[in-house]
Amino acid sequence: MTNSIPSVSVTYARNGSSSKPNELGMRTMQERAYAHRGEQYLLIKSPPASGKSRALMFIALDKLYNQNVRKAVIVVPERSIGGSFADEPLSKYGFWADWTVKPQWNLCNVVGIENNSVAKSKVKAVGQFLASEDRVLVCTHASFRFAVEELGIEAFDDCLIAVDEFHHVSSNPDNKLGAQLGKFLARDRVHLVAMTGSYFRGDAEAVLAPQDESKFVTVTYTYYEQLNGYDHLKSLDIGYFFYSGRYLEAITKVLDPDLKTIVHIPNVNSRESTKDKVKEVNEIMDALGAWEGEDPQTGFHLVRSADGRLIRVADLVDDEPARRDKVVTALKDPSHKNNRDHVDIIIALGMAKEGFDWIWCEHALTVGYRASLTEIIQIIGRATRDAPGKISARFTNLIAEPDASEEVVVDAVNDMLKAIAASLLMEQVLAPRHKMTPKNVDSGPLPDFDYGENGYDTFGTNVGFDHKTGQFHFEINGLVTPQSIEARRICQEDLNEVITAFVQDKPALEKGLFDEETVPEELTQIRMGKIVRDRYPELSDIDQEAIRQHAIAALNLTQKAKSIATQLEESGQLTGGSALIDGVRKFVTDVRNLDIDMIDKINPFEAAYSILAKSMNEQTLKQVSTVIASKKIRMPYDEAREYALRARLFIKERGRVPDIAAADPFEKLLAEGVLAFRQHVEQRNNG
Repeated sequence: MTNSIPSVSVTYARNGSSSKPNELGMRTMQERAYAHRGEQYLLIKSPPASGKSRALMFIALDKLYNQNVRKAVIVVPERSIGGSFADEPLSKYGFWADWTVKPQWNLCNVVGIENNSVAKSKVKAVGQFLASEDRVLVCTHASFRFAVEELGIEAFDDCLIAVDEFHHVSSNPDNKLGAQLGKFLARDRVHLVAMTGSYFRGDAEAVLAPQDESKFVTVTYTYYEQLNGYDHLKSLDIGYFFYSGRYLEAITKVLDPDLKTIVHIPNVNSRESTKDKVKEVNEIMDALGAWEGEDPQTGFHLVRSADGRLIRVADLVDDEPARRDKVVTALKDPSHKNNRDHVDIIIALGMAKEGFDWIWCEHALTVGYRASLTEIIQIIGRATRDAPGKISARFTNLIAEPDASEEVVVDAVNDMLKAIAASLLMEQVLAPRHKMTPKNVDSGPLPDFDYGENGYDTFGTNVGFDHKTGQFHFEINGLVTPQSIEARRICQEDLNEVITAFVQDKPALEKGLFDEETVPEELTQIRMGKIVRDRYPELSDIDQEAIRQHAIAALNLTQKAKSIATQLEESGQLTGGSALIDGVRKFVTDVRNLDIDMIDKINPFEAAYSILAKSMNEQTLKQVSTVIASKKIRMPYDEAREYALRARLFIKERGRVPDIAAADPFEKLLAEGVLAFRQHVEQRNNG
């Protein structure tokens, strides 16, 4: 049996803008990035399939020929992605130059298993390239790291270093590539272009140190813009399903053989795994139909379904090198790139994720929770390519349901919480971006924003929408404006990073979902406030509060609007790509006066819980709540300190201390927190 848990379903307008090239052959995202080609440090945040590789080609060529940059070194995380930077006849589509990489300088094409001798030969090749007259080299992150260690950062002076899949980098001292990039930035003698299709890091490590990140100009192209501008793909569904028993018995409920599908089976160390990956692949194929052998050319398995259709299955789980290489080669065959019938289902474990390009994929089915949210967004990206006849796409995560009779119920609950966090994050990523301004006497409409049938209301509450950029404009009473350049950048570009940390905060999730006594402000002010202060300790109190307000408003407004849009669509009142926009407007109109205090009183997880309560059996839900409730202990020092800090704002705003006998539950909590903090301080002072 399978049960749905919080899912995202988004419908887009399909206006075709994502794929319409300008006179230079650039799509929307590429044109936006190219407009910033003169920047020394450029960070491009854009979804999979939006054309980042070609955007880099345009930028690199301009730097090489017009900006006195002597060479371009393209750095990719694995060899398979190196093919994205193969020769391209850009002049054929209107650009003034072609992209060419001489075969000896595409080090990703070196055949053979990476070993010390191969690594040394690649480092030697990088040195030879730097000494040659040629201009472009492509290599892996690993090869580049070794080359920098061997040759020194000075060897790359006046070069462009372009790092693809930049989320692999980290400011953690143990991340060698991150440490090297920090040295490049300190020396300030290279141009850097960083590209990522992920909007957050699953391990919550910062990619760059704050002082380094501030040097970059960011170009953002959102999932909403990308999917809204497709020609064919109209809707994307993201669903999480619980199952009981073996996943191999439940997978048939969600594996539709009529859909082009990538199945990622669970890691052998996960709870979901049977510990025999080869047998799991065979059982999945048995569920699809009768095995009829292998195609000798491709190595694909041939399975005859019950209705007589021949299903071609590519097995990337098999470790036998010769068989796997044959399958990988067949999947990468450029002559079949536009052949929908080449393969039907791909079964993988560690492959077919980042950089894997199969435009026909309609369903990414993943068994077991993935520890990294970055990995999840990369897997979802496999299904979001646009292709003729492909109207809808979906991502499904099949997860073992917490079993009240199991001793491992706590682990199962943790996986469930992580799945809910991923669902909430994807909802933020897929929705339009938010531009928020305080409502005051000087407020007015912003250019290019549509404020609905009646236009902008000077005295009322307004929600604007820019159909071109896919961005909302909210006017919010009491919203604090960020003061510093860095705080403004965070509010404009990095709110999803803050929201990531918040929804991954287990105490917040547990309280918000399963503790009926939780006051929303415990989450929106205390937990979010602590996360912002811990993340940006160098910022002023005003900037920290501005970031907190912007982040919680972005999360809660999306949750409320999505919930209303879903209700309107289910009732048939709204259909099509405008449902989310209309849901936002209806919510704001209903509340009449949109202010930050009202937003702070919304539990960010209430919509997720309402779906969860419908999908889990009552016994399991009760058991989960019991597990969470058992964790309640005396208020710890750090939490009491957060309440005391928030109480200072309360005193400043209201001119009095919070009352422990107050009718308002949050004011009562503030008073209790102040009291607990005093007790902690006294205990520490008394030893």
